[in-house]
Amino acid sequence: MYDTEVLKPSNTGKLIADLIPQTYAFLWSRTEVDHALLDLIKNEKYQPFIIFPSEYATEEQQVFHQSVVLNNKKQPLFILLDGSWREAKKMFRKSPYLQGIPILSIDPQQLLAKDYLPKYHIRTSAKGHQLATAEVAALVLAVIGEHNNAAILDSWFDYYNYQYQRSVCQSNKGDAEAEQRYKRLIAK
Repeated sequence: MYDTEVLKPSNTGKLIADLIPQTYAFLWSRTEVDHALLDLIKNEKYQPFIIFPSEYATEEQQVFHQSVVLNNKKQPLFILLDGSWREAKKMFRKSPYLQGIPILSIDPQQLLAKDYLPKYHIRTSAKGHQLATAEVAALVLAVIGEHNNAAILDSWFDYYNYQYQRSVCQSNKGDAEAEQRYKRLIAK
């Protein structure tokens, strides 16, 4: 997480930790690397992937588009950079320890529909592939075959999105049925 992202009530990264038990969160610093993060990335139990658009990949980075090849003996470790897009790009560029990690590039227009629009209305993005952190995490879960967990996270995100917009009295473009859909999914 970018250092200020954790303080923002509009942060969606926290929604992942609400539902996925093995979630780790680290504050990013340009000058200091959290050794627990490095240990996690280097742990032989995991196969790390950074979730980021392929256009930012370095020449030596392996890029997967919409799917990954997993080593059956290892658990996937998906690294999401949580912050605004300007912050996420800075985190990606200024973190040399991420440069050798394969990229999983998610394009919602290819995975969902050509006319897919991001559902996060609290902050706006410059490009259609720039989704909220929780939206991306739900797509990643779907890509690896965790469709039920993807649907639960997606509906939890919709519910949060709707309630947040209600709480700040802004024009609400969220899904008013999100709470009922979320409750139905977790009751299964």
